[in-house]
Amino acid sequence: MSTTSPHARALAALGHDARLSIFRLLVKAGEPGLRVGDIGEHLGLAPSTLAHHLSTLVDAGLVLQEKQGREVFNRVDFPAVSRVVTFLTAECCAGVPLRRDDAA
Repeated sequence: MSTTSPHARALAALGHDARLSIFRLLVKAGEPGLRVGDIGEHLGLAPSTLAHHLSTLVDAGLVLQEKQGREVFNRVDFPAVSRVVTFLTAECCAGVPLRRDDAA
C-alpha cells in the first residue's frame, strides 16, 4: 500500500518529458480523447513505450481509458486535474510569516 498522496503521484507522472507530451496532447484533444495509435503517430512513440507511459498516467489518475470496440480511447480526467490545480493553489498569496529566528 502506497503512502504517496494522489497529488504527488500525479505530479510525478507529469515529471517525464514523454508523459508530459502525451498529457498535453490529450488536453488539446479535449473530451473525445485520442486512440492509442493516434497518440503514437502524433508523438512518434513506439507502441510499447507509449503503453508504458499511458499506464503511468492512468495509474496516477490523470488519464481515463475507454475501450470502444477494438480501439482504446484515452482522455484527460479533467475533474482530477482540477483537484491537483486546486491543491497547488489553495493557499496562493496567503503569506508566510517569518519566525523570529529567521529574521537574523
